Amino acid sequence: MNLAGKVAFVTGGSGDIGGAIARALAAAGADVAISYGGRPQIAQVTVDAMQAMGRRGFSVPLDQRDAASIDAAVASIAGYFGRLDILVNNAAWNIGIRFPDLDALSADIWDRVQETNLRGPYLLARACAAHLRAHKAGRIVNIASVAGRTPTGSSIAYAVSKAGLVHLTHCLAVAMAPDIAVNCIAPGLVEGTQMAQRLPEEIAEKTRRQAVLGRTASAQDIAAQAVLFCQADSISGQVIAIDGGMLGSMH
Repeated sequence: MNLAGKVAFVTGGSGDIGGAIARALAAAGADVAISYGGRPQIAQVTVDAMQAMGRRGFSVPLDQRDAASIDAAVASIAGYFGRLDILVNNAAWNIGIRFPDLDALSADIWDRVQETNLRGPYLLARACAAHLRAHKAGRIVNIASVAGRTPTGSSIAYAVSKAGLVHLTHCLAVAMAPDIAVNCIAPGLVEGTQMAQRLPEEIAEKTRRQAVLGRTASAQDIAAQAVLFCQADSISGQVIAIDGGMLGSMH
């Protein structure tokens, strides 16, 4: 699919990975809306960068734990651009809690992680579905994690939420075919991001040592893969790990 003139919505576009994806989609020809939580000024930096490329940019506030906020954001984007072709479910929340520390992983933390990282992407896909189907060439790209494929990551709650997002990708690929292709990227440690900084240091260092390429993921590699999934016409229901070559994700 040629992305020129298409409209993408990248959740969490004020963040490190989301901002990189938004810029890459704009560079490929798409107009891009991004969502932000509490940092509108940072979202505006991304919007300005896309507009400097000659693309239309737009930002909306979003609480993806709130169905009404999701519906309002999607309606605002569709109203502004007149169409919506691509959804990138990038926004997520995590917290560093070591796996053995079950007492620290409270019910409230568990619920916040699951509602943000799994329930939210489902509600966003549902809210965008009619728009994505309109031209029979919709795309959804979910940003999961290698923690969704192996028992690792910042917390049990985070790993479980991303495992759910991986399988949600498979289920939506079936449910939304043939008009919408749904795929997933599972990054490993992405250096320099806020999420990476929330990892316990011993986990981050262990990850660096285990990557066969001797380096971990970059936001630019993740963004490039997101663009490729949007451009491809015959890929759906797939998950690709971008992690520097971790043995646990080589399957």
